[in-house]
Amino acid sequence: MKRSILALIMTISMTISAGCGNSELPDETTQTTETTTAAETTVTESAVKKLDYEVDPSKPVIALTFDDGPNTSTTKMVLDKLEKYGVRASFFLIGNNINDESAKIVKRAYDMGCEINNHSKTHGYMNSMTAEEIKSEVDFVSDKVMEITGEPTKFFRPPYIAVNETMYENIDMPFIAGFGCNDWDAKVTADERAKKTLEQAADGAIILLHDAQGNLQTVTALDKIIPPLLEEGYQFVTVSELFEIKGKEINGSDTNLYSIVE
Repeated sequence: MKRSILALIMTISMTISAGCGNSELPDETTQTTETTTAAETTVTESAVKKLDYEVDPSKPVIALTFDDGPNTSTTKMVLDKLEKYGVRASFFLIGNNINDESAKIVKRAYDMGCEINNHSKTHGYMNSMTAEEIKSEVDFVSDKVMEITGEPTKFFRPPYIAVNETMYENIDMPFIAGFGCNDWDAKVTADERAKKTLEQAADGAIILLHDAQGNLQTVTALDKIIPPLLEEGYQFVTVSELFEIKGKEINGSDTNLYSIVE
């Protein structure tokens, strides 16, 4: 499966490059400013395309997840890609990034059928925090998400994947890690991000990506990740759907750190 996926990358990469005329992205700092301005003017209350499809539990499933949003630029572009390919994903939010405008993007994601989860308020090292600080970090995001979607967050991704017993004792959600591709590092190209992600693809896998503002190479990488996986027969699900399909109970006392659900 992996050899055929990697072969497809080359074909898709050549097609995208030919269509764009220039496969290189501008400087991220410059591009972020321009994109944010454009995106902020297009955040509307317009109709949202619902990503509604049946999942066959007998076929392979995979969960795309995105950390460090929400924002009105990169998160919006990620949603555009998901809508383009008709696939669902899960978003793990930083509370301090939620404001009146980015909340509209969160609502769009939720209305599309994506799942909204918890990545703490400040993205600090929570394994060095007190129990009270940990609860405050998590509750802040849960309350914000409840205001926006009417549903609580069901899963927690620890910042830096740093965990300890105090966190498990005070966070009433399963902890999610995931298979990453270092896409937080600007030096890692879109092709490298796609290649690493496809190498780690497996039935039940949770893929860790980032929709932080300005992370445009991950947006580009999605064109090289999603089509090959669809071609291989993968079905894209939320983390909750992944747990359900694999017969795994969502339990707040669970002390596992999930990158794959089998």
